Amino acid sequence: MQRVITQVSVLTSTVVLMACGSTAVHPSDGGTQTDGGAQTAKDASPDASGDASKPTTFSQVAYLSTSPERSFPGGATQVLEADKDYIATIETDIGSMDFDLYEKDTPVTVNSFVFLALHHFYEGIAFHRVIDGFMAQSGDPNSVSGSPSTWGTGGPGYKFVLEVVPTLNFDAAGVLGMARTSSPNTNGSQFFITFAAATNLDQQYTVWGKLTSGSDVLNNIVKGEPPATPTRIKEVRISAK
Repeated sequence: MQRVITQVSVLTSTVVLMACGSTAVHPSDGGTQTDGGAQTAKDASPDASGDASKPTTFSQVAYLSTSPERSFPGGATQVLEADKDYIATIETDIGSMDFDLYEKDTPVTVNSFVFLALHHFYEGIAFHRVIDGFMAQSGDPNSVSGSPSTWGTGGPGYKFVLEVVPTLNFDAAGVLGMARTSSPNTNGSQFFITFAAATNLDQQYTVWGKLTSGSDVLNNIVKGEPPATPTRIKEVRISAK
């Protein structure tokens, strides 16, 4: 399963991290509509709470399917357009979060996430591993209707490479990382969002985006491994300019 091991390794099924005395697993995959209005801009200025204001220059990208599709054994096709700037809005049952996506630095990762989002892949998926002070992990399709014992082991039917960039690290709250197994090139659909800096994960997991709005929602994601009644994703909207 991709999970975080103890705040050292985070994220996928059986991803192991060493953090704060807990045994977390690496956040990772598979081992084990609202309207199309403008979204948060990368260059938006944070308000007093640390969240960015909403811009008017981004347009929602059209979905590629009309209902959720969750198995892609052939892998993700190229959906990012050159020279475009991408952001994502993750709408949950407790509110929405906006993220600046690092499509220039981590093009494979962002393309995969956008591809899956445009196929409604993430709708209904739970935040299945949420460790207070560390991170919230989601992206496993098993969590839609499968037994909680399987949460953290699912993926989209393909895996892809680790993309680490020296200047991108887990240096704050709201950093988006990819979950994986102990093998570095096992990224899939599972991802995590940090609640605080997690420098022990630096250069071990792909950093591919950053929260720009919705810090209150992030902090209110239900905690647990897994939570009894987890926070769930209602929709992911992708916007570009």
